[in-house]
This record gives sequence, C-alpha cells and structure tokens, in this order.
Amino acid sequence: MADERDAEAQMDADALYQEEMFTDRRVGALRRLTPVKRDGSRDETRPVLFVGQAEIMTNMGPVPLSFEIPGETLDQAVAGFGVAAQAAIERTVQQIQEMRRQQASQLVVPQGGLPPTMGGGGRGGGKIQLP
Repeated sequence: MADERDAEAQMDADALYQEEMFTDRRVGALRRLTPVKRDGSRDETRPVLFVGQAEIMTNMGPVPLSFEIPGETLDQAVAGFGVAAQAAIERTVQQIQEMRRQQASQLVVPQGGLPPTMGGGGRGGGKIQLP
C-alpha cells in the first residue's frame, strides 16, 4: 500500500514547468507555465502555457474556475483572458445544470403511486394493505 502511494506522488522530471503569477487584482489571475529541463534551464522544445483563474458567484457560494488560454506571449494571453473565461463560465454553468438535473431525477417515488388524499384513488402501494 505504501509503495502505491509513493508511486503516485512521483513528479515527472521531464515535464517540469516554472510557474509565474500575474493579476490585475480585479478580474482574475493568469499563470504562465514555462517548460524547464531537469536542471531548471528553459526547455525550448515545449510551448509556454497560460492558465487563467477566476471565480463565479453562485447561490452556493464562489466557484473557482481554471482554464487554458491560447497564446504564445503574455500580451496574447491577457487579450484572450475574457473569451477563455466566458467559455469556462458557460461550461461550468452547464455542468451545474446537469448536476441539478441528475439530483432531481433521484427523487424517490413511493411504490404504488399517490395516496388517495392526493388524487391517487384506490389503495395505496405501501407494504401494509387491508382487505
């Protein structure tokens, strides 16, 4: 069991990135992930990645968003932040709606239908039945 946990916690030395954080302190944050080699020098064979971070308010509280932003430079990533954030918001809203739909479909309906007082008529479907 301990060996499995150790195997899962191993970092991939060939997939390292140096992370830098940028923010306007208003809308969100932008992370620049620069690929580096094992010795910490820049790995020119892999592209720089940009990841946006923001949050939306829901009736359940704030929901954090994290989304990739296309671009090769910080300027391009800043310019593309709004479009990528909007797409992430739309995906998140759809996921929340799907979760609500799934929750609603899990309602338990008593066996035998509605009781006579609720328009079901006749006998109820409970386990105790009178002749």
